[in-house]
Amino acid sequence: MRSRFRGCDLGIAPGIARRGHFFNWGVLSATSFILSLLLAGCASVSTVSDAKVDLDIPLELPPAPTAPEPAPPADDPPAFGKGKAKSYLVPAADILGFDFLLNQYDRHFIDEDTYDSNWSSFEKNLHKGWVIDNDPFAVNQFGHPYQGSMYHGFSRSAGLNYWQALGYDFLGSALWETAGETGPPSFNDQITTSFGGSFLGEALFRMASRVLDRGGRKPGGGRELGAAIISPATGFNRLAFGKRFDPRFPDRDPAVFTTTSLGARRNAKVTDLGVLGDIQKDGAIASFTMDYGLPGKPGYGYSRPFDYFHFEASTTSSLNAFPESIVSRGLLAGSDYKSGDSYRGVWGLYGSYDYMSPEVFSISSTALGLGTTGQWNISDSVALQGTCMGGVGWAAVGALADARTDRNYHAGVSPQALLSLRFLFGDSVMLDMSGQEYYVEGGASDNGTGSESIFRGMAALTVRVLGHHAIGLQFVNTTRDANFSQVNDSFQSVGALSVVYTYLNDEKLGVVKW
Repeated sequence: MRSRFRGCDLGIAPGIARRGHFFNWGVLSATSFILSLLLAGCASVSTVSDAKVDLDIPLELPPAPTAPEPAPPADDPPAFGKGKAKSYLVPAADILGFDFLLNQYDRHFIDEDTYDSNWSSFEKNLHKGWVIDNDPFAVNQFGHPYQGSMYHGFSRSAGLNYWQALGYDFLGSALWETAGETGPPSFNDQITTSFGGSFLGEALFRMASRVLDRGGRKPGGGRELGAAIISPATGFNRLAFGKRFDPRFPDRDPAVFTTTSLGARRNAKVTDLGVLGDIQKDGAIASFTMDYGLPGKPGYGYSRPFDYFHFEASTTSSLNAFPESIVSRGLLAGSDYKSGDSYRGVWGLYGSYDYMSPEVFSISSTALGLGTTGQWNISDSVALQGTCMGGVGWAAVGALADARTDRNYHAGVSPQALLSLRFLFGDSVMLDMSGQEYYVEGGASDNGTGSESIFRGMAALTVRVLGHHAIGLQFVNTTRDANFSQVNDSFQSVGALSVVYTYLNDEKLGVVKW
């Protein structure tokens, strides 16, 4: 049942939480697309006569007949987003059907009272004020953005551009908030579903399109399945409407670098003051990263949202950290630039969706920020790639280890900053370092009695040993420092050391040549 958020108790004992309306569906979805990402890691010049004419009169010759351009084969579909390959009605019908089926599932298997919506509850919600709810953390911060990514995929696969799809994301979210549930609509869900959903959904849509593109004109069944797991909405429209939506998104051949890793992790440093939690010391880890549209490739432009983006997803064997992280940030509007012969970059407005659930707490953010991404060729054998970004968003910080049941969390407006660097030594060694900080201050949040600061730092060394195969060592440390007037201060920290095998899609470690 939704309720107005009148502050949060960040004490040591977690409350008993009802099951989230997206938990079962969200975990299955998260599992499927993370596994798919891991699998998805493994081309009239006219001649004029020079003859002279003795007649002293102008000579006009009729234009030479030109041969008509050959008609395309009858079975060729139109281009993406053109003619029948574009529809405003199809995604609207998709979203209505999706929301109806989700409501019916939640009504019969999750909570009948919360999802027993009808025309009367819809009318009431239209006249109610919007609230900040405190559904379980994973529901609000992962379930809703993933639901928004479905809306986005329905729209993009039907030929709409990014901004048109964002409009459908916003309307689809508003429909769910007013008609999908009996409780008052939640404005924090509207933010995460619409904007977080678009930032996540665009990356998933482009990755699914890339899987299909690598299969040629007629992708095989395995590629169709892989694309559908990455972006189920894309797969549905391709299956339901046949050749109508066969045209694939024109990606313009970006520079892409991916890593797919499997390994073992040990929680080497855990400080958990004020919160009780079961911490798994050893476990397995799997992760996938993609940098799409890296700056510097000749002929590639940045005229569309997410022509550059960074995506990463990881999961561990611990249920307290499932998924452990999902990050999607992309250039919404900006341009490329260069400095001399050694530097190429892009800059502008970025959109980002972050979800991180280390062993002792959870953090999620949907944000806009100004930033830049570039590559500096320091020498013939050493290059530096990186991103620097600062902005503001809506963030939520969970105080408990298990995001699936955590209803005791703090949310609000969050200034944040990111610095990510990758040193590339020839085609053999890659050193990654990054730091990201979020600040949630009480004066601009749902709880005006305190503030929290979250910092996540990472260092990773990867050594290519043969072909596309590499081994690596990674250390990630995440800390939460919370200060509230009504409860004791809380400091939480977890450091995890991992040893991994990594498959690289590029033996040159993603260095862009120009």
